[in-house]
Amino acid sequence: MRAKSFSVYLVLLGSLLLSSWLQAAVELNENVPDTYIVKKGDTLWGISGMYLREPWRWPELWDVNPQIDNPHLIYPGDELYLTWVNGQPRLQLRRGRDVKLEPGMRVSSLDLAIPLIPLDQIGAFLKRHRILDADELNNSAYVVAGDQGRLIAAPGDRIYGRGPFPDGERSYGIYRAGDTYRDPITSEMLGYQAMDIGNARLVSSNREEVTELDVTRVTEEVRIADRLLPQREQVLDATFQPRAPAVKVTDGFMIAVDGGVNQVGQGNIVVLNRGERDGIEVGHVLAIYQVGGVVFDQVARQNVTLPDTRAGLLMVFEVFEKASYGLVLRASRPLKVLDKVKNP
Repeated sequence: MRAKSFSVYLVLLGSLLLSSWLQAAVELNENVPDTYIVKKGDTLWGISGMYLREPWRWPELWDVNPQIDNPHLIYPGDELYLTWVNGQPRLQLRRGRDVKLEPGMRVSSLDLAIPLIPLDQIGAFLKRHRILDADELNNSAYVVAGDQGRLIAAPGDRIYGRGPFPDGERSYGIYRAGDTYRDPITSEMLGYQAMDIGNARLVSSNREEVTELDVTRVTEEVRIADRLLPQREQVLDATFQPRAPAVKVTDGFMIAVDGGVNQVGQGNIVVLNRGERDGIEVGHVLAIYQVGGVVFDQVARQNVTLPDTRAGLLMVFEVFEKASYGLVLRASRPLKVLDKVKNP
C-alpha cells in the first residue's frame, strides 16, 4: 500500500514538474523570421517582441556566443538567426563586421551598441520630473525673494532661499508643486508632482537667514515660494532588466500621463498608483487593461459588466514610496488615464 502511494506521488510530482516546465517555456510569435539584420534604432526589447509573445523574457531567447565578449551588445549590421536548443528557441548572432582589433579592444564605441530600452525618452523625463510626499515638499528650501525685490527671475538673476541647504550641495533644481496624485480606490494622497522650473547654483550661505543662488536655467519664470531641491545625479542603465513582478499587483492604475494628454500610446510616460511599499521595482513589466464596460443584457433584462480587455504593456523605470513612473512599451488600442495595470 505504501509502495502504491509512493508511485502515485511520483506520478503526481512528475505531472506537476511537466506542467511547470510547459508553463515556463517561452512562446514564439507566429511567422517569426529565421534571420534578421539589426538596424540602427533597434532595441533588444523591440527585437525580442518581434519573436516572443512575452518580450520581457528576452534573456531566455538570447544564446551565449563564445565569440562575443558580451552577448547583450549587438550592433547595426549584425545578423541574428533562430535555432533550437533542447526544444527551446534561441537567437544566435553573426557579426556583420569586425568589431575587435585584439582581445579586449573594440573598434566601435559601446555607444553604437543597440540598447535594451529607448533611454532617450526616459533620461530627458527624469531630469524634469519628481514625485514628492507632503513632508519632502513642506520641509524643503524655497525661494523667499528675487534680486532687487523682483518677484520673478530669469537666467543670470540672483534669488534668495530659506530652509535646509545640505552641506556640500551646490546645484539645485527649482520646482513648483503641481498635480496631487491620489489613489483612485482609497483616495489616499500618494504624492505631489514636482514641476521642473529650472536650476540654480549656490553662491553663498547665511545659515541664520538666507542663501544666495544664481539662476542658471529656466523653463518658465521663477516665483516666490518655488521649492529648491538638491540636483539629483541620475545614472541610467542601458541594460534595464524587464521582468514580471514577483508580487501580485492589485488595484493598480495609470493615474496620470506626462504632458496632460487625454489618450495614452506607445512611448508615453505614465504615473502609477503603486510603488516601493507595494513591491514594485525598476524593470517590472505590467500589462495594461481597459476596464470592461457595462452593457444591458436584453434577454436577462439586467446590466452586466464585460471583462477587462488587455490593451498594452509598460515597464516601470523609477519607483517612489507610493507611486512610480512607467514607459508604455506597447499599445494595441488607445489607452487612457485610469486604465488598470496588472501582472503580465
